[in-house]
Amino acid sequence: MISDALSLDPLVVGVILGMAAVTVLTKVGGIWIVRRFELSDRLEAGLNVLPGAIVIAVLGPELVNGGPAEWGAAVVVLVVMWRTESILLALCAGVLSVVGFRALL
Repeated sequence: MISDALSLDPLVVGVILGMAAVTVLTKVGGIWIVRRFELSDRLEAGLNVLPGAIVIAVLGPELVNGGPAEWGAAVVVLVVMWRTESILLALCAGVLSVVGFRALL
């Protein structure tokens, strides 16, 4: 039945809501802590590049172990980032590119 396929397990919903709450509390808590202290220019510069470093740490191993589709998507990401300087746009282009390249190759 369709209703069975669309039903939600209360445990799964609870886990998702719990993870969302922890994520929000972590972000809000981090912002609260950072605002209470005077940051040095060096620390502030480090915090500014942290999102990019996390993306590289997560996606780097995938690229090393990847094939032509992943490497082609990496080139697309580099070009989009170079032209737009938008991390979000580059990531979206990379995801779409790797899906497209995997379908073609």
